[in-house]
Amino acid sequence: MRILDETALKYIPDRIKNANKGSYGHVLVIAGSNGMSGAAFLSAMAAYRSGAGLVRIFTVSKNRTILQTLLPEAIITTYDEREAYENKEGFISKMKQCLDWSSVVVLGPGLSTDYYAKIIVEYVLSECYVPMIIDADALNIIAAEPLLTKYYTDNIIITPHIGEMSRLVKSSIEEILSEPIKYAEEYAGKYGITVVLKSHQSVIAAKEDTFINKSGSAAMAKAGSGDVLCGIIAGMFCLGIDDDMAVALGVFIHGMAGTLAGKKHGEHSIIAREIIENIGEVLSRRKRDGLI
Repeated sequence: MRILDETALKYIPDRIKNANKGSYGHVLVIAGSNGMSGAAFLSAMAAYRSGAGLVRIFTVSKNRTILQTLLPEAIITTYDEREAYENKEGFISKMKQCLDWSSVVVLGPGLSTDYYAKIIVEYVLSECYVPMIIDADALNIIAAEPLLTKYYTDNIIITPHIGEMSRLVKSSIEEILSEPIKYAEEYAGKYGITVVLKSHQSVIAAKEDTFINKSGSAAMAKAGSGDVLCGIIAGMFCLGIDDDMAVALGVFIHGMAGTLAGKKHGEHSIIAREIIENIGEVLSRRKRDGLI
């Protein structure tokens, strides 16, 4: 078991001098629903701020204008929810094109648990073979339909908070809070996946080791914080960091960025986008502190 501290930042490589945008991965963010464009924006922006070269957002048509305004650097691919009912073959074909393009996938933030979202989750679970970070509504869909766990493979990272973990394992919140390491490791071991159990000290039950993260603060208990975490983890994969450390480092950087935001704005006052604004300062510490 490893405790994460700032020495972990040494694993972040320098930018390749002759790199192009394709050198640093293609992140596909499958997120957002009507009224929930912010979740897609936060994950996508966090991925860019964490080093990703290209980010595509796959979301409902009503989110196109706002996302193109908020994040013109992202590629936006949209669908109408009715496609899942009226043209399922075409709907799946559109998803396949996006998956074929991707090197890392974020699935679930703000997705909803409607019928079309269930189609998305099952298809992506069954057809995605690159690192995939699963969060929020995608986890709630899996919890409601446990047979979907048959698609779990070792490329999957799930990032449940305590309530979502409770629904996944059918145990009480109190039980999980009393033994978070046990629950994270048992679920990870049972399915051969990586589990990030989010709490005041997050547990990362990875393939080769378990990490305990002590960065972060109570200031981060705000809507959108988990969406940011997904994007940061995706960015770590885009930097070419090995699987276990990419996940653990993403959690640590997220906490550090949140702590810095809390110091600048006050523990009660930060919002999720301010965590993103501090990612760059955390990444720069590896040079400032002589870690590389």
